[in-house]
Amino acid sequence: MTLKNKDYIDDLISDPMDDCHSEVLQYYAGRNILITGGSGFFGILLIERLLRCCSDLGKMYVLMREKKGKSAEERFKQHFDNVVYDKLKKEQPNFISKIIMIEADFGEINLGLSPENRKRLLDTNVIFHLAATVRFNEAIRVAVNINVRGTREILLLAREMTDLKAFVYVSTAFSYCVNKFIEEKFYTSPLETNAILTLLDILDNETLDIITPMLIGEWPNTYMYTKAIAEDTVRQYSVELPVCVVRPSIVVTTAKEPITGWINNLYGPVGVVMGSGLGLLRTLHCMPENTADLVPADYVIANIIVAGWDTAQRKDTLLSVDDANPKSRNSETERALIYNCVSSNQNPITWAMFMKYNEQYSLLTPFMNMLWCYVFTLNRYRLVHNIYALFLHTIPAVIVDVLAFLTGRKPKLLKTYKKIHVFTDSISYFTTRQWQFRNDAVVKLWDRLNPTDRKIFDFNVAELSWDEFIKHMILGLRIYIAKDPEDTLKQARLRYKKLMIAHYTLLTVVSSLLIWITVNLINLVISFFS
Repeated sequence: MTLKNKDYIDDLISDPMDDCHSEVLQYYAGRNILITGGSGFFGILLIERLLRCCSDLGKMYVLMREKKGKSAEERFKQHFDNVVYDKLKKEQPNFISKIIMIEADFGEINLGLSPENRKRLLDTNVIFHLAATVRFNEAIRVAVNINVRGTREILLLAREMTDLKAFVYVSTAFSYCVNKFIEEKFYTSPLETNAILTLLDILDNETLDIITPMLIGEWPNTYMYTKAIAEDTVRQYSVELPVCVVRPSIVVTTAKEPITGWINNLYGPVGVVMGSGLGLLRTLHCMPENTADLVPADYVIANIIVAGWDTAQRKDTLLSVDDANPKSRNSETERALIYNCVSSNQNPITWAMFMKYNEQYSLLTPFMNMLWCYVFTLNRYRLVHNIYALFLHTIPAVIVDVLAFLTGRKPKLLKTYKKIHVFTDSISYFTTRQWQFRNDAVVKLWDRLNPTDRKIFDFNVAELSWDEFIKHMILGLRIYIAKDPEDTLKQARLRYKKLMIAHYTLLTVVSSLLIWITVNLINLVISFFS
């Protein structure tokens, strides 16, 4: 159910049909929240959801750093110029008074916090640690500093907080993707936290780059590798802290909160949808029958918020240990509960079905700036994919760029396809493999929610309609990424019809030419031997 406004939320809290109040909202009332990674995709959605739904929370600390020549203050001012916050601005015009921006940098020792700001944060009750570099092939030094060192530093800060109720660490379901069956538990880290940090301290960048393939081993990229170590960092440094880990799988657009189909990046399947919809991407190395473990972004956010509430509720139990009998201590997984936020167990969808829906709705809602009509194939064999890429990507790009050069324009299509190929190569690891997950903790967490909280914080993927979701996802990409308003749809459909005519005309000409060449070659051979 989509929440229309704050009044509706208030109605839910006191709904006589449910005869229960929102336990989650009641818990967050008056709590001071600290959010890391607030400028990222998850961070934007989490800030908005907490402020809009948990309107009675206390202070919200948002850590932000200088970036691309903009100061932390400048970035903070621009942060809320986003359509995601429109509903919040309408319902709570003074929401900004709750937010305190703290300048910090997760790539630095002590998070780059000044002594005054570090002390200021000590009244935090709940930490949501989202900060990470999510680039798959980030340089190992950058990835370790942000994903591992930054996690250790925020945990050390958490230890100083005398009234901390919950620490929620957001990881990824593929942190230990080297295992085909991934349970909701800690795994043996590829390298101990202090060992990888010591390597960074003693080796220069050139040496680190050389040994990166040896370091990451079976892991497909530095992102997954460092997130695996970061989970072990949480395990090591969270003793006597109320901690949980949320592991989302492949995150896509929002389903409904605060708006349908919103996203601000083109990672993973969203990039595939966008590329194919523009007529640029025509082949993907993928096992069509494999499960695409997708999860809407707002479902993950709801899971994160509720996990914070649940961790706080379990705090007394988690920390009640008989010091005289160490064996009575709860296992690490019980102490720091892990939630695999996935869809494959309850509501699986294959890559083939995902792309079938994508084609269906891409044709109904085409992009205005599409370069060609929809031509896309999932290829299970790498060689076949490479042949498709050569004839449907590279050769056309060379022809177009030559024509552009001859007419005095800047050639750029071949460069674009080189980037596309790097992108498709990086995601093929996930589209050609299959994993099984356990998500018992997530299911039990949903079962513990009362009817009111289930309405406000819906993360039950079992009832998600993939058909409807993908329809809204493509429309969302059109509006929020391609910047095509809905009133251009009629014009875009007319443009698509013209591209289809051009496409089939080109196919006819090329086919006729190939037939003519083949016939002439056959006649030449026959005349040679006769």
